[in-house]
Amino acid sequence: MGQILTGIFALLALTLVAVFYQAGDDIVRNISPQGCRMSWMSPSYILQSNFNSSWTRFSTRYSLWLYREVGWEPNQAQGLPVLFIPGNAGSSHQVRSIASSAARQYFSSPYVIATDFMGRSMKPLDFFAVEFNEDLSAFHGPTLDSQTAYTSDALMYILSLYPPNTRIILLGHSMGGIVAISLLPSNSISTVITMSTPHTLPPARFDSRIDEIYARNMHILRQEPTPILSICGGATDLMIPSEFCILPSASSDAAIYRRTVFTSALEGAWTGVGHREMVWCHQVRWRVARAALELGAATSTEDKAVVLDKWLRDGHILPPVASPRVEIGLDDPAFYEMLPEDTHLVLKSPRGTRMYLLPVISSTISSSKFILYVSQGSILPVSPQKALLLHASVYFCWSSSRLSETNASISCTTLHPTTLKLVPNPAPGMPFPTPDEGSDESDGVVVFQADIPPLPEGVDNAWVGVRVEGADGQGWVIGAFDSEQMFTNHASALDLMFGKVFVDLSSNNSAALRSLIYMPNLLSNSLLVYRLTTTQVEHSQSCAESLLPPLLMHTSNPAETHYHSLSNHTSRSALLHTHSSAPYIPSVRSTLPRGVNLTIYSSGRTGCRDITGFEITVDWWASIGRLATRYPTTLVCWAVGIASIVLFHAWGPAEKGHMPSVSQSLTNFVKRTLPSLLISSFVVSSVPLPSDYYLGTEGELVFSPIAPLLVLIATGLVCISWYILVILIRKEYAAVQNSTLISLLIILLLIFVFVPWQVAYLGCWIIHLHTCATYHSPFSFPGSAPTLLVDDIPLLNQGPDNEEEMQDGQSDEDSNETRSGMLESSQFPSPQLHITSTNVYNQNTHILLLLTWLLPLAAPVLAVWVRTLLTAGYTTPFNGDHNFLKVAPVLVLVEYTSRRSETLLFSEKRISVRWGFIVLASVAFLAGSRTVFRVYDFANLQIALIVIARIGWRYFVRDGSSDSRSS
Repeated sequence: MGQILTGIFALLALTLVAVFYQAGDDIVRNISPQGCRMSWMSPSYILQSNFNSSWTRFSTRYSLWLYREVGWEPNQAQGLPVLFIPGNAGSSHQVRSIASSAARQYFSSPYVIATDFMGRSMKPLDFFAVEFNEDLSAFHGPTLDSQTAYTSDALMYILSLYPPNTRIILLGHSMGGIVAISLLPSNSISTVITMSTPHTLPPARFDSRIDEIYARNMHILRQEPTPILSICGGATDLMIPSEFCILPSASSDAAIYRRTVFTSALEGAWTGVGHREMVWCHQVRWRVARAALELGAATSTEDKAVVLDKWLRDGHILPPVASPRVEIGLDDPAFYEMLPEDTHLVLKSPRGTRMYLLPVISSTISSSKFILYVSQGSILPVSPQKALLLHASVYFCWSSSRLSETNASISCTTLHPTTLKLVPNPAPGMPFPTPDEGSDESDGVVVFQADIPPLPEGVDNAWVGVRVEGADGQGWVIGAFDSEQMFTNHASALDLMFGKVFVDLSSNNSAALRSLIYMPNLLSNSLLVYRLTTTQVEHSQSCAESLLPPLLMHTSNPAETHYHSLSNHTSRSALLHTHSSAPYIPSVRSTLPRGVNLTIYSSGRTGCRDITGFEITVDWWASIGRLATRYPTTLVCWAVGIASIVLFHAWGPAEKGHMPSVSQSLTNFVKRTLPSLLISSFVVSSVPLPSDYYLGTEGELVFSPIAPLLVLIATGLVCISWYILVILIRKEYAAVQNSTLISLLIILLLIFVFVPWQVAYLGCWIIHLHTCATYHSPFSFPGSAPTLLVDDIPLLNQGPDNEEEMQDGQSDEDSNETRSGMLESSQFPSPQLHITSTNVYNQNTHILLLLTWLLPLAAPVLAVWVRTLLTAGYTTPFNGDHNFLKVAPVLVLVEYTSRRSETLLFSEKRISVRWGFIVLASVAFLAGSRTVFRVYDFANLQIALIVIARIGWRYFVRDGSSDSRSS
């Protein structure tokens, strides 16, 4: 029955893991589709051979390259330097997309400077790139430090090729952005642009030294005045959670430039971008390249901020260069057209130049705004990159006399916006963004929004004037007043958990250009995805004739915006997701306001359908996918905690003389301990703990069921791991050689000098697996006691094996008779001997289970070491992992159990060391998810306590002469 029960949990865990994997894999297709155009180039790479050992001690491990676009620019560096830093397992060749775009923007044709740069005294860019041989820097702090040291040396070498006072631009992808930030402060660095870089938290938290690097970088990000901009790919990035990509705000009062831009909000891109795709996605790479080109001409920090905000805009702030204040007078009615009250300005195919006046109703001035849409044209300084000649300007106009009077004139002054940005205009019925293509440089609608100022004293007549210029029949213009009506719904996330909530918009003016919806009680968290489905009234007019079909804008925090087309015939749903708050992010970010803010843009009565409302509910499949990408390390740590609890309960009866098998322990855990653990995990997840602990959800009740779910999966994974270990354990009668103190010291010396301790840990696990295999019976079921033969009883004197051990006067024949008699008697070993051997076997297999789940905590650094040896050579030094104390207790325990067939589980009058397993489990559950490395440290400490308390002096005693308590 016990085997069936644990088998059920194992099968359940496999099923849930498969479901989580599939849901996570569907994120890109369902939540955040990618629309990126492939980039093309003609690359060449020139090795900087002069950057040798005279410059850096890492010259044999890494290299530096200069990118050149073949046929477009000379091989010699002649412009301004840019250094590209690749990330985890990245390559210097990833620079090619951005570098090629910079060259082809600066040169209109080979060696011919483009008109945008001619006459501006701007130089081309020289893109250098460091080659880290695809080092796995995300898992290993010393590797990250080595990359930082090499990049610092490379920076000095590059600047030596240029005139004094030259400054360099840094581009960092993924963990390369962490290297770039680590180089600050530096007077030689002009600007830092990072792409898909996890600034807030490390994506892999197996190494404490990574945490130390992040702590230093956090101080730099808050204090250093160098302009830093972070580009994030959103939910499409499955390598790192994009909430880690958001820059922390500067802590000082000084004007320090920090900007986070999500590609879903990046004007002209409007798409999620994958982790690796970030460097070649055309909609992103050309903007990064153009910003780098323009930064070359910027001298002050303010100028650099203007450049970055112009070329990497997300629309959350006003453009850095606003239109100057202009005052004009309108004297001749032939040059303007006055519209009736409550009339929209609709120009479907405008031509020529003309001013349009929309009357302001004095009674609604305080509550109204003016909104203007311009398709594919410009409202300076905002426009698509390849805009039409169509241009619109907005004025506030008034007249102190009646227009019927002969001397009447109208005075106008520039109306400054509160919102001015570029939004997409998806094609009706088509997927958005367009797969494999994305948005074109000519796409987009400029949205202008402004408050209506109070009327001047003595003025009764006022208008908003829209001056349209350069119109040639392409594009369109729509303008109208908006009442600023807000639709508020107070449904909570718990309401959506058990059903749908309908938000009624039927009272909304069907002619409105904009609808505002606010749901203040909904939780905005990366773990939750909401499905919004609109209810619409069909019209006879085709969507293809609509100027701006309904466009939903979801703004969740000051850096993140997502756009969804509501005109798709096949689907009227939008999946709302956010990165404003998430597990384990620092609490300073949790001060962001709760709630969901939605805006629907449309062309009003010119639209193809009226939206009467929408239903909103939790999308469970998408939410499961988000959960799957944020808790994999939590599962590993909690599995360690469960294995520790299993050991704790098994050790209790063992101290009384009988240790259960692993299968019995797992069955007892599932029957007795698991129910209370499920309840307690739910209760603890409801406690408002700091974000660094447990699930990292700070006690949000909505997320409390996650904890029992993870406990169930972790339990099933522990059961699966035991079944796998049983398969690996084979009966082996080959004798295990006795280790000596000298061999142990040699191993520790190798760790101290050359081999990382993780390699020794892997060796310990293999040795202990072999130790357990020597006790295994081919007829025993998993976890049962072994069937013993005489060779399997180390404490039984088997007779002399050599001449030195023979007693004086004993012949070979006597010796053989003695052995024969012992063999006959050993066919039925004594009950005490059988119990002892069973306890030893069960003891070793329990230890093997724990060591197995500690293996994933050491494996990442082991992979880094192997990768370094393969790519950089076998003589490459591997720093930082030669602390033999990290593995010495495991070495002693494994070596001792491999040569001494005796139990460590004798009872103690003092407090038993088995309570250390409860401490280990507590650390694994509460702190392991955020600081994974602490779990191994506490496990190592617990093993050290076992070695000291249960082995102690017996380690140095010859076999067979140990304390009688072990018999």
